[in-house]
Amino acid sequence: MKLDRRFKVTLLYVLLAAAALWWLQSSIATQKRRIPYTEFKARARRGEVAEVQVGQTMIRGRMKGKSGELFETVRIEDRDLIDLLEQKSVKSTGVVEGGGIGALLLSWVLPIGLLIVFWVFIMRRMGQAQGGVLSFGKSRTKIVGEKEVSVTFDDVAGVDEAKAELVEVVQFLREPERYTRIGARIPKGVLLVGPPGTGKTLLARAVAGEAQVPFFLMSGSDFVEMFVGVGAARVRDLFQQATEKAPCIIFIDELDALGKARGSGMAGGHDEREQTLNQLLVEMDGFDPNKGVVIMAATNRPEILDPALLRPGRFDRQVLVDRPDLVGREAILRIHAAKVKLADEVDLRVVALRTPGFAGADLANVVNEAALLAVRRDKSLVEMAEFEEAIDRVVAGLEKRGRLISEKERRIVAYHEVGHAVVGEVLPHAERTHKVSIVPRGLAALGMTWQRPTEDRYLLTRAELNDRIAALLGGRAAESVFIGDITTGAQNDISRATDIARAMVRQYGMSDALGPVAFDPERKGFLPVNEYMPSCEHGGTVGDQIDGEVRRVLDENMARARRVLEERRDEVEQVVKLLLDKEQIEGDELRALLDV
Repeated sequence: MKLDRRFKVTLLYVLLAAAALWWLQSSIATQKRRIPYTEFKARARRGEVAEVQVGQTMIRGRMKGKSGELFETVRIEDRDLIDLLEQKSVKSTGVVEGGGIGALLLSWVLPIGLLIVFWVFIMRRMGQAQGGVLSFGKSRTKIVGEKEVSVTFDDVAGVDEAKAELVEVVQFLREPERYTRIGARIPKGVLLVGPPGTGKTLLARAVAGEAQVPFFLMSGSDFVEMFVGVGAARVRDLFQQATEKAPCIIFIDELDALGKARGSGMAGGHDEREQTLNQLLVEMDGFDPNKGVVIMAATNRPEILDPALLRPGRFDRQVLVDRPDLVGREAILRIHAAKVKLADEVDLRVVALRTPGFAGADLANVVNEAALLAVRRDKSLVEMAEFEEAIDRVVAGLEKRGRLISEKERRIVAYHEVGHAVVGEVLPHAERTHKVSIVPRGLAALGMTWQRPTEDRYLLTRAELNDRIAALLGGRAAESVFIGDITTGAQNDISRATDIARAMVRQYGMSDALGPVAFDPERKGFLPVNEYMPSCEHGGTVGDQIDGEVRRVLDENMARARRVLEERRDEVEQVVKLLLDKEQIEGDELRALLDV
């Protein structure tokens, strides 16, 4: 690098000297007075010319006298000129025009130097963009040294099973001879599988931090390029660098961008990606795991990976990094809250109870939002109110208290939200209400009803699913019972209720008329169901029966919701009146009014 810099500085000096010489020569040339040839010959006859230099096209010279005026004139073929110069004793010499170091620099060195400077400039600019033209084959990996990885297993919580799986990898990187002595072979590849935000990349960094080895970080999309063969060259370069720095960890984030199943697209449309994948498969087969190179990758779409990647000898260990349970959420909150000044009243277990289904990234966002709210309110400590508001903000968006809503619409929204809350509280298997609000939030929500589960659930009964559908339809039922008309506000509620009813009939076999038959294939992976096109693996008659059963489930639960609201008409009116006054009611206050 130093040699390259010296070369550039020297080249700059040469160019500056050439430019200065050219300017000097030009300035000297401009001091000569150009005269007509006839004037030059007349003054030569008078004996006024002291010396001349005769070139092929020009005659340059100096006049006699104290001034020594310099002149030049265009040469004309004149045979008498030499005789005239000899008669008047004029000193004459012949010159080759265009010669001299100045002219050489001007005509050759300067243009070549400028081309070199322009070439270096272009190459540097192209080198800064996408790795450079001449470095396409170099991997774009980010190498983190062993001393730079500050994350350890103490910084990871909520995924104890995944950490236990990775402890063996750490031990191998620390003491490889302990395994090679007995003939054991460490898994070549470890695939971290889980929903977005659950800490897959953090776990990989923690493994590198625990083992104190270099960490090669790349994304699956970094290998893919528009030029054929570049991705494969980058894979080869990555493994070559990793072998030189062994023991180390190669981590490929978003592996599905690179490892999608071959032949899944149109013919000929993915040749470059498939070549890159083939090279990755070859490299994983070719290197010796006992050298201390461990490949880790992360994806939230394992169902689309090529089967060749998942066979033993490649990514032969798959570690599930799932969303944390109640205990895991509390542990994650404690890690992130350790950097925040909390009030004594803050109960992180209550926060964990209020955040079912939150991933680690979501919980970190909640803690940060609570801290920002405390600063905005000029508080020195983060209190429970900030955590409550932060959860609401993450789930539903910002409050829009400035949004102007007519009194008629506020009343409709109040009945709608109270309908959700009352049906959810009265039915035995529905989730408990945490808070009811008619403050607008986010892009379209004019009100919200927060329902909090009492515990983490992994199985749901048919009765629980029916009560959830009834609670979702409670808002539409309240509009019908108390307003006398229905509005567009139940759009999202109806969509969610329909999804649950359809899953009960098509996937869970909870329809007595159709029996325990699954009409949808098993959905693998961690993407929402709407990412897939609905399958049709049955005849038209069965499809009509399925639609009829879904309609029956929705109609029965709508009738149940209406029945609950009609039986609790007086309590509903009291709750609505209170909600219109306060704009927000806590769950305990609601249960006291309903006496449930």
